[in-house]
Order: sequence, then C-alpha cells, then structure tokens
Amino acid sequence: MIPAADRSEVWLERLEPYAERLKEAPELIVEGRLCRMVGLTLEAEGCRAPIGSLCLVEAKDGSRIGAEVVGFAGERLFLMPTGSTHGLEPGCRVIPLGTNSLAKVGFGLLGRVLNGAGQPLDAKGPLLVDDQVPLSGKPINPLSRKPIRELLDVGVRPINALFSVGRGQRMGLFAGTGVGKSILLGMMTRFTSADVVVVGLIGERGREVNEFVLKILGEEGLHRAVVVASPADDSPLMRVHGALLATSIAEYFRDQGLDVLLLMDSLTRYAQAYREIALAIDEPPATKGYPPSVFAKLPQLVERAGNADEEGGSITAFYTVLAEGDDTNDPIADAARGVLDGHIVLSRELAESGHYPAIDIEASISRVMADIVEPDHQQKARKLKQLYSIYQQNKDLISVGAYQPGSDPRIDYAIAKNNEILAFLQQDMNEAVDISRSLTELSQLIDE
Repeated sequence: MIPAADRSEVWLERLEPYAERLKEAPELIVEGRLCRMVGLTLEAEGCRAPIGSLCLVEAKDGSRIGAEVVGFAGERLFLMPTGSTHGLEPGCRVIPLGTNSLAKVGFGLLGRVLNGAGQPLDAKGPLLVDDQVPLSGKPINPLSRKPIRELLDVGVRPINALFSVGRGQRMGLFAGTGVGKSILLGMMTRFTSADVVVVGLIGERGREVNEFVLKILGEEGLHRAVVVASPADDSPLMRVHGALLATSIAEYFRDQGLDVLLLMDSLTRYAQAYREIALAIDEPPATKGYPPSVFAKLPQLVERAGNADEEGGSITAFYTVLAEGDDTNDPIADAARGVLDGHIVLSRELAESGHYPAIDIEASISRVMADIVEPDHQQKARKLKQLYSIYQQNKDLISVGAYQPGSDPRIDYAIAKNNEILAFLQQDMNEAVDISRSLTELSQLIDE
C-alpha cells in the first residue's frame, strides 16, 4: 500500500489497485528510469508500455506521481504527468502498470462534483459506485444508432421555439468571454426534461467552478446532475481526462436507457489542453499553433455523444466553443461546426444591451429541426426569423428616421412586431419555459 503521506495527488488513489497487483506479481514489473524532462514531458528508458497506459514515477524521496504514456521514439517513452513534477530528477524509477485509464461509474455519482481523475471534490464522503468503464469509450456502429426524431425540452424559449433540439443531437454554443454562456448552461441544467445531466467544466477558472455549482446550478439542479471539474491550473492531461470522464459518465447513463444532457464547457479548452500535450512531444503545429492530431481528437470526442441503439437511451450534448476575440471562424470553431448538428451563437452586442440570453438568431441553426417538429412550427419559426432579419437590415434607416412608413409593407410589419419579438427572445435566468408554452407564445406572436 502506498503510504498516505506520499499521496500528493488524488490520482494515486486511482492507481493504487494496479500498484498492489504488480506487487503481488513482481515478475510483471519491467522498471525504467527517468532520463529527461523537457517542458511538460517526461522521457523514460528501459521499459515498454503502450500509448494511453498508466505509469508511476517514483522520486528519490519515495513520493510518487501518476503519468500516462503519450508517445515514444525508439526505446524512449514520452510520459505526461498528472500533477506537479516537483522533486523529480534523472534516474527516478518509472513503473508501467500495464493498464489504461478507467472511469468509475454508477448512480452514486448523481449530486456529486468530481475532478478529472474521478475523485470527489465535494465534502459528501466517498463515491458509492462499483462499475468501471474505459475512459476512451466504446465506438457505436453508426447504422445501429436510433435516428433523431424526438424533441428534448431544454427549458429556454428561444431554443425550444426557433432551434428545437432533438434527443441525441450535438449542438455547439459559440461565444466569447462574458456573454452569458455559463448562465445559459445553468438554465438548461435546471430546466431540461432529460433524466440526467452531466456537466464538464474543463479549463475554467477555479472561482467559476465554485460559482457554477453553488449559484448557477444550485441544489435544485445538482440533485440529478454529475459535475466533472478540471480547472485551468490542472495539468493538460488531467483536463483532457476530465472531458473524457464526463463523456464516459454520460455514456453509462445512456446505456441504462436514460436520456442524458451533456454540457461541456468548453470544447476549446479541451483542444488547447491536447495542443499542449502534442506540442510537448514535438508534434509540429499546423493551423494557428494547433497540431493536426487536435483536429482528429475533436470528432473522436463528439461522436461518443448521440443516440444508442433502439433499446438504449440518448446523449444530447451542448459543447461551448470559445470565440477568441469574438471571431467565430478560428480553427477550433470552424472544425467544431463541421462535426456538430447545429450551433447557437451568443452575441456580445446583445449581451451589452442587456438582452439575455444573447442568442444571435440570424447566425444560429439547428440542423435536425426539420426532422423533429411539425411543419406549422417550422413555418412560424422561419417567419419570426425573417421579421427579425428584416428589422435588423433596416435598423439604421429606422433609427435615424430615414425610413418612411408605408414604403414597404414587410418593413412596416417588422417594425410593428419588433418589441414583441425582442420580448419573446428574452428570458430571466430563473424562469423555466417548456416546449408547450414556447410554441403557444410563438403562435400568438406570429398569428396576431
């Protein structure tokens, strides 16, 4: 047993069973030695281990840290540590554990807040779960997935009415900093009709993690939710594992036949963490500093969400994508649009004017809406967008008084309806609006 005094990282609790197994069968241990450390990467020689497998690195003072094999060159292994490397030096023991990362899953996770290693961050005692699944997930045959045919109520009127979300759909939430994306995620967490909500807070500031759990999510939203938090000061490997863990937990509940809402904040921070790992093992950058492997990892993560087979449940996922400098065409945002089933864009201009949620309805789209709503609903949503767009296109003329009423009946009607449309598109963060009410109010607005 690893002495408690040496457990500088909670990761060690996860590795302890494997270390015990190797002590019982010492012939399985082929130790290596730490020979080099460059940046975030440890290099070991004298041992062999496959990509993705776990290792223990033992310092001269007996303390141990966890690490994962992320690459190799010749007889050398590249390891990415899960925490602080303080105290390591050349010649430290490297012990391959012969196993890949596993995620502990079960209904005992509901109401809990975990870190990227799957250990509790709250003060609610140990996790009462027994099942384990691979952190990397299991691929699903695309032909065996159920088609997206049913609506999922997210409790937010503009989304329910204009960008209807289907069970098993994967949506992007594109936003810059400070435009209300966390509040919108919290609203969906509390108001959705999904059975279980899994929230992945990846690369966020520690203060924002606490604020999201206590204020935005609250006890009401937490009782049927699982929160995985890997803040910005975690190692890049831990942040990557946080995103994979949140997805693995969502997959477990989906396999139990439940409808799951997965909220990942953010896909950009996941990509940035993987970029740090790839650059640390000398993978050349390709697009704005992002190595090619990053763009391969995005669809691998996103494709794990969605519907299971006919007897299984669903994972409806929202992935936030940070628009650096409010540019929604940066490499990660552009790649995300290609693998998602739609996107909702939050506008800084609307947020600064006090319009919340600050959804830019002209730039947003749901690619499966036509398959899951009635033709009448689709027609009314399209008409509202047209009225909004007509007003925005002529806004400058209207505001300076250059437009003469009666010149164009469409513009006259858009002006008459503008205040009602703006009121329809706004919603208080503590107000829940279900699908039925959303459609009723949409019909009242358009039919008048």
